[in-house]
Amino acid sequence: MPPRHLAITMGDPAGIGPEIIVKAAARLRPQIEGGDLRLVVIGSNAALERARAQFAPELDIPEVEETDGDWPALCALQAGPEGEPIQPGELSADGGRFAYLAIERGVRLARSGRVGGLVTAPLNKEALNKAGYHYPGHTEMLAELTGVRGSCMMLAHGNMRVSHLTTHIALEDVPKRATADRLRRVIALTHDALSRLGTQRARIAVAALNPHAGEGGLFGRHDIDVAAPVIAEAVAEGKDVVGPVPGDTVFVKLHAGQYDAVIANYHDQGHIPVKLLGFEVDPETGKWNDLSGVNITLGLPIVRTSVDHGTAFDIAGKGLANEQSLVEAIEYAERLHASAQREQAA
Repeated sequence: MPPRHLAITMGDPAGIGPEIIVKAAARLRPQIEGGDLRLVVIGSNAALERARAQFAPELDIPEVEETDGDWPALCALQAGPEGEPIQPGELSADGGRFAYLAIERGVRLARSGRVGGLVTAPLNKEALNKAGYHYPGHTEMLAELTGVRGSCMMLAHGNMRVSHLTTHIALEDVPKRATADRLRRVIALTHDALSRLGTQRARIAVAALNPHAGEGGLFGRHDIDVAAPVIAEAVAEGKDVVGPVPGDTVFVKLHAGQYDAVIANYHDQGHIPVKLLGFEVDPETGKWNDLSGVNITLGLPIVRTSVDHGTAFDIAGKGLANEQSLVEAIEYAERLHASAQREQAA
């Protein structure tokens, strides 16, 4: 079965999305021209063309319509009508509108089978809200557009794969949301994702919520009363799950290869170790010059991966944006799409 196109949604056209898309396409040009990789960019064609002319003039990215019978291997699909010209680095409601419409169209194409999955460039939450779309981020938007409850975020950088019980909520609300049912769900989603990525027997660790996993109840009983029984259930089902493992050592053990993934309780617990390793910092300037890492949404009826960074309005249009995270997100989407195709053919 030949690969379908993967849809790359541009995110906010005023951010670095257009730049990293054309840079990634230029890097992946041999795979595209060889027929192994097919990409359709959904967003503002005007912003994409400006970035192509500036950063990858050797590329040809023809515009297509949704109803066209056979798309070229690399092409562009307009998400919605153009408004006022969107300028790099300038926050606007139009930028938020394009970001939403690109996702909406991408989801529809993925659910119909026209594309094999979504790879999302970053959006700006303030612009999204100015446009009237009140979502904390991509994950919540995708859950609503697909009608799914209970999806979860996995961050990946090298052998660091971290799923999250909770994400965009206040820290004080985490214990109420990190329930036994939620942990069961995230263990199952993480186990399934690792299997689809080719891990034969997934080794999963659950990070403790409290210091020292509660120290026998001295520092709280959540890890003892909520997490430990669920982990025991998973082990009884034949899964290789351990924990709760204290948060100050669990990611060191993951980095050392003792686990294939860790389940974190809240946003920063999971994001900090992955981003610490994913950002490459220039010691002379103190600025990062490379970023590796992918955001994968588990539990959706479609494949979705994303870059692990924001819109970076401060460098948009200046040629400084690094496309590494997007290249990795495309590669992860390819692997997940290929796995889904194998399942359908079986």
